[in-house]
Amino acid sequence: MSRGWMFLFGAGGGLREMSRGSPRLVEGDRTVRQALMMLLGTRPGERVMRPEWGCPLHRVLFQPNDGATAGLAIHYVRQSIARHEPRVEVRSVTAAADRARPECLDIRLEYRVRTTGNIEQLRFLLDLQAEEAA
Repeated sequence: MSRGWMFLFGAGGGLREMSRGSPRLVEGDRTVRQALMMLLGTRPGERVMRPEWGCPLHRVLFQPNDGATAGLAIHYVRQSIARHEPRVEVRSVTAAADRARPECLDIRLEYRVRTTGNIEQLRFLLDLQAEEAA
């Protein structure tokens, strides 16, 4: 079983500590989920010593929230996972305008964790009008 440091994504995110000062850990499929969130939320060139690592979703910022933008986002997600996350098999990726927030692209990923065979889902909202990618 794999283990890794716990990161929280979104507002107030970052590395979390336990009461004793050591980092909180996650195990199993949650480590894969966190790795996918970090991959999708990192622009290529941001990671020191691995400039190719990340997902170029920032390229769709300020584009219309339409089928062409969704198709490009799907391509970027699939390509990045294929290149950088061998622990998963992508089953499906969909993208469409979020109903509640039409300025956001709702990206949904279904994947299988190769080591456990578990099917997992991940939802990633990308604000197309944001200054920076999530």
